[in-house]
Amino acid sequence: MNNRHLRRIAVTVSAAALLPLALTACSGDSDTSSDAGADKAASSAPAKETESAASMDKPFGPGCATVPKEGAGSFDGMAQDPVATAASNNPALSTLVAAVKQAGLVDTLNSAENITVFAPTNDAFAKIPKADLDKLLANKAELTKVLTAHVVGQKLTPQQLEKGSFDTLAKTKLTTAGSGEDYTVNDSSKVVCGNVPTANATVYIVDTVLMPTS
Repeated sequence: MNNRHLRRIAVTVSAAALLPLALTACSGDSDTSSDAGADKAASSAPAKETESAASMDKPFGPGCATVPKEGAGSFDGMAQDPVATAASNNPALSTLVAAVKQAGLVDTLNSAENITVFAPTNDAFAKIPKADLDKLLANKAELTKVLTAHVVGQKLTPQQLEKGSFDTLAKTKLTTAGSGEDYTVNDSSKVVCGNVPTANATVYIVDTVLMPTS
């Protein structure tokens, strides 16, 4: 009877000794699972940030829908050519291209490095009364001033347009404001398709011609 009682005590003591070890093992498994979950969350966060940053590098705006999907006038095609050549392949910029040729600025724009061009659409030029537009096109010096007032001597990112003031090639000031995909230039012209890459420039297509005031 005494021996049986002693055996029961030994079993109880052994079980009590093993219990902390079992709890420690379970706790270790829980910590490992928790750490794995944290690592997974941490690894997924940079992926989202990278994806967001990548999207900011792409063209944006409602006017981008009119850009051809394929060929020299597409975004991929324009990225291969210098800016004046790239614009000539975009049907929405044909009036601008004619004005650039009239002013003799094709080589100037194509040979420039790291510039930004705010490119008025055909509809933007159509806002100018025909008599005034014809007069402008006939005056090479004035036309050159107007066109170069659309060119900044550095590549501008969308973030730089949020509250910007830049010197143009015409030695005038160009101001920008906005955020996200909504930007205004000189308080009057809206960016309808922005952040378009060409071989030597970034293009922001705008809905109003920028008339230099100083």
